[in-house]
Amino acid sequence: MSETTPTPRDAAARPVAPPGDRATERRARLWAILHDDSAPQAEYFAAWLALQCESLAGATGGLLLLRTAEGGTHPQASWPAPGTPSARDNADLARLAERALAEARTIAAWGRTPIQGTMALFIAQPLGPDGEHNAVIAVTLTVAGGMDRTDPEAIGRQLRASAGWLDAWRWRQPLEAARARIGIAATGLDILAATGEHRGLTASAMALVNTLATRLSLDRAALGLARRDGVALQAVSHAADFQKGSRIADALAEAMDEALTQNATLALPEPEGGPRRVTVAHRALHTASGTRGGLASVVLPGPGGKPAAVLTLERHASPFTPDELALAETVAALTGPVIGLHAAERRWISGRARDLLEQGLHALFGPARPALKLGTVLALALFATLAMVQGEYRVAARAVVEGEVQRAAVVPFDGYLRSAPVRAGDIVKQGDTLATLDDRDLVLDRLKWIAEREKLAQKHREALAKGERATLAVVAAQLAQAEAEMSLAEEKLARSRIVAPFDAIVVSGDLRQTLGSPVERGKVLFELAPLDAWRLVIQADEREVRWLAAGQHGLLALASQPTARLPVRVERVTPVAVAEDGRNFFRVEAKLETPDAATLRPGMEGIAKIETGPQRLLWIWTHSIVDWLRLFAWHWLP
Repeated sequence: MSETTPTPRDAAARPVAPPGDRATERRARLWAILHDDSAPQAEYFAAWLALQCESLAGATGGLLLLRTAEGGTHPQASWPAPGTPSARDNADLARLAERALAEARTIAAWGRTPIQGTMALFIAQPLGPDGEHNAVIAVTLTVAGGMDRTDPEAIGRQLRASAGWLDAWRWRQPLEAARARIGIAATGLDILAATGEHRGLTASAMALVNTLATRLSLDRAALGLARRDGVALQAVSHAADFQKGSRIADALAEAMDEALTQNATLALPEPEGGPRRVTVAHRALHTASGTRGGLASVVLPGPGGKPAAVLTLERHASPFTPDELALAETVAALTGPVIGLHAAERRWISGRARDLLEQGLHALFGPARPALKLGTVLALALFATLAMVQGEYRVAARAVVEGEVQRAAVVPFDGYLRSAPVRAGDIVKQGDTLATLDDRDLVLDRLKWIAEREKLAQKHREALAKGERATLAVVAAQLAQAEAEMSLAEEKLARSRIVAPFDAIVVSGDLRQTLGSPVERGKVLFELAPLDAWRLVIQADEREVRWLAAGQHGLLALASQPTARLPVRVERVTPVAVAEDGRNFFRVEAKLETPDAATLRPGMEGIAKIETGPQRLLWIWTHSIVDWLRLFAWHWLP
């Protein structure tokens, strides 16, 4: 065989079909194989090679090589049937094909066939995308009309044009696998829908095993819940109730526990090429139930990936195929969280609390969550600091400023109000007029008694001159009465003007709207408080009053002066409780040590904090809650 440079010709050789109906039927069978999705690989490539060789005029042999994953080649099909042409022809074609695949180009060589000894053209054409040739075809063509009548380039183009069928085969396998996966996913979603439409663990578990038994033609499907001490059998297909503790139930539970322990899918017979698993309990169940077909257990992952349950499937007719096992694993992955959530809902509070505790400990002491670990260390350090460090414990309570002494300005006698120049909030000096009463009647009464006194004085003188002792005694008594009445009238006149007894602030009273109205004796017109003597009334809660005592010091912050701190000293804790807003308060009187007459006013409110002594910071912040819990426990405990 010698290589030569191909000589182009005007037109490519047209394929010549074998005559007769038999050849037509044979080509139809070959095309049917190519269109059959279920055709085996060997038949598919043999049919394609036969069609290619039969379409070439003068073709006497053909060989198809495929590239292996290791980079080599292996023969996939030959034409005609093995034994013709000779093994030597195939060997020559194989060497030429490997060379063409290695050099990634079309190679044509002239030579003689070993059997007939005639001149033949050997052509090898790489197939596949440029730079990724994964197959090569080599053909032998006898040249009847001479070497110049054959165009190797045209034959190469014809072979490349038909290479799409090889690509179709390579895409057919992933497509079939995708179809299988889609079918498995669709079935799994149907079973998930049947399981999720029920409320409660029992109904969902029964729906799962019954639906799965129907879809896979199972004799029995059983579901067991994962527990700390093993697996608890929950549901058996087509059985509303089952006898717990029976031989079959115990064998099912042991087989499920075996799969749960290994956290893997176990099947009998064991899949070829799969990892070796311990299947002692499954073999015992296989014997106990008399199963002659397939037995498999699949673990259902719950929320968080932790195993929640185990499905055990039994079928007497036939073993489980890999697709059926894949379907069972898909169903387990889809329905596992649903079963796990239903199982968690049925657990008692202690079980949920234990799970939360385990999760917290795992997060705290596990390899992850560094921020949680740092936060825990800081929290423990803060707790230790609060438990050991002491601070000043201060009782906080609402406080009101009052005058230390309050004086009332009252009506000295019945009369009418003439003027009231001051009102609440005014500052007055000692002797300032607060109010005046109408004194016209008093003036007339005084003048009447003055005239009466003068009249009686004249009578007294006449009786004295005449020496009438009896008349003199009567007139003297009448004269004394008149002088007393006159003094009373003058006193009332003096008291008709109500004045301030000391420098003070008017705490209450506004009479400008009642001028001219009658007032009764003893009626309070104004209340006055001194400007330099203040006291603080603290409303201490009954839960905190036990810590207060006379002589303690503290600070006062008024609402009108939130930034100022006024020192106070407790003077008296009164044993009188006052109910306000549903709580009891005790009146505690304190004295302002440095009163500010310019800023303080009676009635000002604020917050007073009284220092009671050093205590641990943890106790300061938690004692009120602890006391409440103690009282609550005392109330409800027998």
